[in-house]
Amino acid sequence: MRRWMSSFRLSEEERRARLEVALPKTKDIVASSPVVIFGSSYCPLCRRVKQVLTEQGATFTAIELDEESDGSAIHSALVKWTGQSTCPNVFIGGKHVGGHNFVMSRHGEGKLVPLLVEAGAIAAPAD
Repeated sequence: MRRWMSSFRLSEEERRARLEVALPKTKDIVASSPVVIFGSSYCPLCRRVKQVLTEQGATFTAIELDEESDGSAIHSALVKWTGQSTCPNVFIGGKHVGGHNFVMSRHGEGKLVPLLVEAGAIAAPAD
């Protein structure tokens, strides 16, 4: 967590420069996987979302912001791009869908699997 929080000591100019690099990197990460979760290793809501996706057999990429050297810049890029400042920050099929509440509500409604199939994160169930 110390690495993630260390960016608070950066000047505004340094923050802007890191954001200019982080935003395209973040968009590339999202484009490279059917499902992407940006979160932190210690977040119970992030762990729950990853658990549900794993139980569904989904292919996903998890980016633990507290373990990334540029995690703070990626977080800032996510806030700028999506308007969401909380974790987990979830993308399905390249689209920002929200966080824990979105995933859990769709899962409870039986609507998560169709989203994952459409995104190519899991194979379509056999008829």
